[in-house]
Amino acid sequence: MSAIPPGARPRRLPGARRTGRTALAGAVCAVLAAGLAGCGADEDPDAGTNGVAKLAPAKIQARARAAAEHAGTVHLTGNVVSKGRTYKLDMSLAENGAKGELTTKAAAFQLLRVGNALYLKADPSFWAGEKSGASGAAQKLGGKYVKVPASDPVYRKFSGFTDKDTLLASLLGLHGRLTAKDRSTVGGVRTVRLAAGAGAGGVLDVSLEGTAYPLRLQRAGDAGVVRFGDWDRRVDLQAPAKDQVVDYGSQISGAH
Repeated sequence: MSAIPPGARPRRLPGARRTGRTALAGAVCAVLAAGLAGCGADEDPDAGTNGVAKLAPAKIQARARAAAEHAGTVHLTGNVVSKGRTYKLDMSLAENGAKGELTTKAAAFQLLRVGNALYLKADPSFWAGEKSGASGAAQKLGGKYVKVPASDPVYRKFSGFTDKDTLLASLLGLHGRLTAKDRSTVGGVRTVRLAAGAGAGGVLDVSLEGTAYPLRLQRAGDAGVVRFGDWDRRVDLQAPAKDQVVDYGSQISGAH
């Protein structure tokens, strides 16, 4: 066997380089695959959440209702179908009142309740539509906060939109067998999706982060979609300035 001349490189057998690289790549892949498999096997989909998704569906609903009841305030946005009429809501509700805006196909108006005092602010067309024969008074009422007496039908019709407990109780009702399998997000917050009657009885997204607040509701029978936010944030409620208020209680009530 001939000696290798000084300074000469040993001759590599054909395919040796390719085989070495293949073996190394295979070893790296095996290590990575084992690591990923291990991570996947140990991964908990509820890690970092409030753990509500692990509860039975009925308990998730109870937890969400309790959270809503104990919260002092909430901000509602969305659409609600009531008695054949669609209302677009943007309401901030507190224990002692509420403020915000309702919009229908015919009109938009502001609602403000401070204690038992209910004020409505709308265009004259709203009052003319609500009160048959009140077109003359409607011109005086338009653009002002109208203090509505509790005995007036207008008060009974709209005060429910300013009552936190009453409104939430009616909105959070789900009808049918409950399931809670799907996960989603609402405003970037992870949720568990509580469905009633396979979705036909309503679908409620409950927060998996922090308190288990309701965050989104798709009402049964396509009766609207509502979002809930700003739970327990302060709502500043103040009666309007006196020069912005018109008290037409007796005139409104008599204009039918």
